[in-house]
Amino acid sequence: MKPIKEIFDISKMNKLAPAKGTILISEPFNDDKYFQRSIVCLCEHNKDGSFGYVVNNPLDLTLSQLIPDINAEDIKVGLGGPMSPNNVYYLHTLGDEIEGSVKVKEGLYTGGDFEQIKTLINTGLIDNHQIQFFLGYSGWSSGQLDDELKRGSWIVSDFSVHNLMERSDDNYWKSVLEKKGGKYQVIANFPLDPSLN
Repeated sequence: MKPIKEIFDISKMNKLAPAKGTILISEPFNDDKYFQRSIVCLCEHNKDGSFGYVVNNPLDLTLSQLIPDINAEDIKVGLGGPMSPNNVYYLHTLGDEIEGSVKVKEGLYTGGDFEQIKTLINTGLIDNHQIQFFLGYSGWSSGQLDDELKRGSWIVSDFSVHNLMERSDDNYWKSVLEKKGGKYQVIANFPLDPSLN
């Protein structure tokens, strides 16, 4: 019998090229501690490199624990990736309201004036479905992500901003693949350990 990786050659399943405003879905047997069963929202992809945030790796940490002068006990912080893990980053849906926001795709932004965000959170004008916070980010140098795609490390996909902001938890990886249908539904149900298949 052929190994699963030969039957499901992920490098040949990508119909979409990586671009700002797409997601990267990790291949099912990736055992990297940052990227195992992860989904990365790409915030930039160009000839100089790529960056984004792992959106389904929540930490046991709230924003208030991280930044005490923010009243946000219900806003969790995720691990966005291995780069600059001591810095806070964020994705949000408030582009017109937050000065300096950078558009990722229609309805989704990154960055912007942090003091403005703090004020909006502390006055109850932002809820946890409008913003996600991360420690660190995921970054690739020029050509690095393209090499990983050739090796079948990622599936590139479009995504719904609503679904991403509503939740990005342990089941998000599986649910995104299941919604893609076909072979992706099969991949969504692969065990973590391929020897158990």
